[in-house]
Order: sequence, then structure tokens, then C-alpha cells
Amino acid sequence: MFTPLSGSSVVVTGGSKGIGRGIAAAFAGAGARVLLAARDEATLAATAAELRAAGGDVTHVAVDVSRPEGCAEMAAVAVDRFGGIDVLCANAGIFPERPLAEMTEADLDQVLGVNVKGTFFAVTACLPALTASGRGRVVLTSSITGPITGFPGWSHYGASKAAQLGFLRTAAIELAPHRITVNAVLPGNVLTEGLAGMGEDYLAGMARSIPLGRLGTVADIGNAALFLATEEAGYITGQTLVVDGGQVLPESLDALT
Repeated sequence: MFTPLSGSSVVVTGGSKGIGRGIAAAFAGAGARVLLAARDEATLAATAAELRAAGGDVTHVAVDVSRPEGCAEMAAVAVDRFGGIDVLCANAGIFPERPLAEMTEADLDQVLGVNVKGTFFAVTACLPALTASGRGRVVLTSSITGPITGFPGWSHYGASKAAQLGFLRTAAIELAPHRITVNAVLPGNVLTEGLAGMGEDYLAGMARSIPLGRLGTVADIGNAALFLATEEAGYITGQTLVVDGGQVLPESLDALT
């Protein structure tokens, strides 16, 4: 039995949909007070309302995490509404497809701005409150794409996800004296709104490549993030947890036949 997280203050960036929504639902279900942060006010409000209807203590703020002022506002709202921040789930990320031969500087800046700068800015903005908590937790949402695997059209995304892990290892050392742990979840193919847009053939093909025979759910990732935020995970820092149903294990599809 894990120590309850009820009453903890949790910030989830990119929390309005997809994996972020799953992470928020996991923490809300565990009794934490959750602040959702993302850019679209309407989607945020709808998600927060749905999670409150399910019994969660959930609020939201519309900010751009790729800008330091957006993250500063997010942290200030969390402290104002909840009295502090115990857990930051730096989940915000985008993955627009763009072949390398067609990629522009603007394409690269957009992905690195949200995925990499957004991680840096979210952590630094929340750092005073996480330090004051005395048991701060930072959980990054990286990916198997970049750190472990690759996929055509996502070179900028893969680079951003690998960059998060470079950040994680040094941040974990710097923040350890403040009793803050920094870890990352690396999802495989998870069934979200974004992935659904890839088409049924793509989804079926990916499921065939996963030893457990199915795509992941947002709850799978939410549960992993929840574990890394527990008191029992307090001696784990600078680490990565792959949550992919075994996707990266086979040498080829022949291994699954």
C-alpha cells in the first residue's frame, strides 16, 4: 500500500487532453488537487469540468508553457489556489509530422519551444514551491521515440524527447539537495486523440508490433507518473520508466510470430 497523495498539489502541463488528461485523472482519483495547464481555454475548461464531475479537485489555467512568463503564471496560480506545489508533471508536448528534407527553422523552433523549453521553464517556475514542499516530485513525459527508437517525420520530436533526458539527469543532481526527485516516463504508442489521427491501419500495425498485443492507454501512463510521485518512490531520481507493452524489445516482427 502506497502512502496516500490526498491533498497534494499537482500541476500537469498539457493536461487538457491525451496523456496529460490521463495523468491528471490518475492524480485526481488519488485525491490530489490538480491544476491543468495548456493553451486552449475551452478544452481545458471542459476537461476540468469532466474530472470534477468524477469527483476530482481540479482547476485550470490557460498559458503557453513555451514562454517563461506562461510558466510563471501557472506556478503562481497553483500556489495561490492550493498553497504550494508538491508535484510537477511536465507533460506538454507536440509532434507535428515533418520530413527532414522539408523541415524549416520555424518547424524546429515550434517543437523545441514546447517540448524542451517548456520543460525547462515549467521546472524553474515551480522550483521555489517544490523546494518549499520538502518532498517535491518532477515527472517528465518523454517518449521511446528519440531516446530509444525513431520514426520517419519525427526527427525534431525525437530530438526534443532525447533532450528532455539530458536535462533530467543534471536537474536530478542539482535538485537532490532540496529533496526534489526528477524522473521521466517514456510512453510507447498510447491511444490518444493525436494517435487516432494516424488511421486504423497504422493503429492495427502498431498493436501487432507490441508483445502485449495492444496499444497503451492514458491510464497506463498516468499510473506510472503517480507511482513516481509517491513517498515510496522517494529514493528514485534521474531515472526513466519505459511504459510501452514491450514495444522496444523485439528485434523484428518475426520475434512475435
